[in-house]
Amino acid sequence: MAVYTDITDEELAGLLADFDIGQATSFKGIAEGVENSNFLLETTKGRYFLTVYEKRVREEDLPFFLGLMQWLERHGFPSAAPIADRNGEILKRMRGKPCALVSFLTGLSVRRPTVAHCREAGESLARLHIAGDGFPMARVNDLGQPYWAPMFANLTGDAEKLKPGLSKVIAGDLELLARRWPRGLPEGVIHADYFPDNVFFTAGRFAAAFDFYFACTDALAYDIAVALNAWCFEPDGSFNITAARALVGGYESRRKLTDAERAALPVLAHGAAMRFFLTRLHDWHATPAGALVKPKDPLEYERKLAVHRSSPDLVLFGTPA
Repeated sequence: MAVYTDITDEELAGLLADFDIGQATSFKGIAEGVENSNFLLETTKGRYFLTVYEKRVREEDLPFFLGLMQWLERHGFPSAAPIADRNGEILKRMRGKPCALVSFLTGLSVRRPTVAHCREAGESLARLHIAGDGFPMARVNDLGQPYWAPMFANLTGDAEKLKPGLSKVIAGDLELLARRWPRGLPEGVIHADYFPDNVFFTAGRFAAAFDFYFACTDALAYDIAVALNAWCFEPDGSFNITAARALVGGYESRRKLTDAERAALPVLAHGAAMRFFLTRLHDWHATPAGALVKPKDPLEYERKLAVHRSSPDLVLFGTPA
């Protein structure tokens, strides 16, 4: 379970005393998420999630994340909403760390997305982008392309341990991405982590999205690229063009891509694979020994990098004609 901070009954009662959500009847750590400590809370008035924000999440970013969640919920996008205490505050503290209570969402994440799920994912991502239009805050994507090479400079040894010769290959990818990275694409609020385990479905239809703790201001098409990598690769490592066409088609049913966005998707998808390879490589050796969480395998995204490297126009085959 992703629980780095244990919470006593007394500490929980002290926190809940500031809220009008009843008394705790059940409280347990949950497995979802690897960045923070997450708990499912049941009270006499309902169900909630409690998140204690750990080291990777900077406290100065929390007003953006929580404010965005409030904005999206108020603008008709189904997402978890922060719960305010009796004084209207949504950011609290636990063990000296920031924390927040958010609303409980119903639905199920899918382990093996179908083509139909991919279309729903694309449509819902466009809905998110549209709902986020006008959000008054901005946040730099601190895991975006300018940060990859500096990040990898500290990980070359880990790459070699993972796979001999890999550091040279990754360095070549980083040089190519720096040269080809697109500029001037339409920007706005993006989720930046739109994976199947961050989306709920009910009866096969999109129900809600959550985990906005990588959200930022960046190219909208980069969010599509992240989703293409997350939703449209098969377990054997092959890229499912039919699923990709469904995802992009679902997106364009709500928001049409510009020609520049469509042309940029291959390099954006290559870059999105690099971003998740690097953070997984970092976490592979950096996860605290006491944390009850298994870090995600960086080799999954190393294989996706290889696909984008060998077939640089593959993603375009998945865009509707």
